Amino acid sequence: MIEIERKFLITSEVFKDEAQQSYRIMQGFLNTDPERTVRVRIKGAQAFLTIKGIGSVSGTSRFEWEKEIDVTEAEQLMQLCEQGTINKIRYEIPIGNHIVEVDEFFGQNKGLIIAEIELNHENEIFSKPSWLGKEVTGDSRYYNSQLSKKPFSLW
Repeated sequence: MIEIERKFLITSEVFKDEAQQSYRIMQGFLNTDPERTVRVRIKGAQAFLTIKGIGSVSGTSRFEWEKEIDVTEAEQLMQLCEQGTINKIRYEIPIGNHIVEVDEFFGQNKGLIIAEIELNHENEIFSKPSWLGKEVTGDSRYYNSQLSKKPFSLW
């Protein structure tokens, strides 16, 4: 239940041509404390409740627990969330043995596009596509929980 993930900014929208699938994600946060973030997410026709723990020093790994829940329950829980909903489209792009998830944000985070890749260990080597830009792993400004409180448009 340890998530190992690296985040990058995007240099072009070429990734859209390489995406195998995409879907809308709406999410809110019941708690944005960095030591125990609690997220409600509606992802297409599915919904999830996720708890994330404090990250490692590098920001690459942290505890994550996720459970699928009923969409109606998720919609009700969204009413209890802290102010600031995340609205984005996620694109899934296969790169070697990995899937790169690229999030294009809307609303107050419009203009921000971030790629994430989950790894098996922190030092795992992976192929970097040409559209992968500056690494922002560990920069808390790019955490969805922080984007819900201080959106990209206010930076």
